[in-house]
Amino acid sequence: MIVLAGASASGKTEVAKVLAKKYGIKKIVTTTTREKRVGEVDGVDYFFVSKAQFERMIVEDKFVEYTLYNGQMYGSTKDQIANDRCVVIDPAGLRSYINLNNKDIVTFFLEANEEIRHKRMILRGDSDEKIKSRIENDRIAFKKEKIAKVDYIIDSSDKFSVEQVAEMVYKAYISHQNNQ
Repeated sequence: MIVLAGASASGKTEVAKVLAKKYGIKKIVTTTTREKRVGEVDGVDYFFVSKAQFERMIVEDKFVEYTLYNGQMYGSTKDQIANDRCVVIDPAGLRSYINLNNKDIVTFFLEANEEIRHKRMILRGDSDEKIKSRIENDRIAFKKEKIAKVDYIIDSSDKFSVEQVAEMVYKAYISHQNNQ
């Protein structure tokens, strides 16, 4: 399984899309308590559950990691771990995956400087307020001492295309799997 971590606009989601399209590495389906939006499909976009169901899953130790975001719970379950899967995660989630000590899980940190990430957020239409907030939050969340030991750190700056970064991730993943 591929675990992708990195600050906002470091390219995690775009790399995950290329991994799915080009290499058949599917993004895991996470579980949430939020309401389903128009066009979303249960089991495809998310597993939609009630707050009570989510809390029961916590007690039953079903999650690798979970978090509260905007008043809703989100989490990735242990049964989603598979060799043909990928997850995009924050630093706390990254630590949870690393703590599983599962040799089939390969962790990547995508690194891009603030200037590049700022430009990317502008291009994707984020508001100035949202950009400022994300950059400030990322300075805290992604301090070097808060990032768990990852298997690979990959430069996801504009020096490489998304396709090149995805290829680097995939090749490192395959190499890691072959060396197990």
